[in-house]
Amino acid sequence: MRLEPIAKPPTLLGRLLDAAVRSALGRSITPSQVVYNRVPAAWRISLAFQLFERFGAKLPAELRLLVTTRIAQLNGCAFCQDIKRASAIRAELGTAKFDALEDWRTSPVFSARERSALAFVEQATHTMRVDDATFAELAHHFDEREIADLALSNAIENFYNRMNLSLGIDASDELEALALAARGRLAAPRPAPDRA
Repeated sequence: MRLEPIAKPPTLLGRLLDAAVRSALGRSITPSQVVYNRVPAAWRISLAFQLFERFGAKLPAELRLLVTTRIAQLNGCAFCQDIKRASAIRAELGTAKFDALEDWRTSPVFSARERSALAFVEQATHTMRVDDATFAELAHHFDEREIADLALSNAIENFYNRMNLSLGIDASDELEALALAARGRLAAPRPAPDRA
C-alpha cells in the first residue's frame, strides 16, 4: 500500500459512514482509511454511489453484484472482488455464479440476459466503447433505464478499481470470510434453555 491507513475518520460524516460500513461488513475498509480519511469530501462521493446502488438503481442486486465483480476481475482489484462477494453472501445470493464468472460465456448458470450485461461491461471496461452487436443484444434484454443503470454501475466500479489499484489497495480485507462467519452465526441454532 502506498499510503498508510488513517484509522479514525476526521469528520462527523466520516465517523457515521464508517460506523455504517463496520455494521454492514464487520470492519472498516481499507479504501476508507487510505483515501476518505485523507479527503473527507470523498465520503460524500462514496455515499452518493451507495445511495444510487441501494435506492436508485433499477437492476436487481444480484445482477449488479455480478457485473461489478466481473469488472473488478478484469481490472485485477482483489479488494473490490472481496467486498462484492461479501455483499452477495450477506444478501444470501449464493456464490455459484460468482465462482463461474471467469467462464460466463459458456457456463450454464448464466441466463442470456446476464450474459448480455456481462458482455456490455466487459467491452466498456476494456475499450470504453461497445460494438453495435453487443449493444443490440443488450437492448434485447434490458430497457433504456436498465442500460443506463448498467453504464453507471460500470463507471462507478471502474472508478473504485482505479482508485484502489493506483494506491496499492489490491489485497482482500477478508470481508468474504467475515460475511461467511456472520452468516454462520445468524444461521446457527440457539441452544435449548437449560431446564435443570
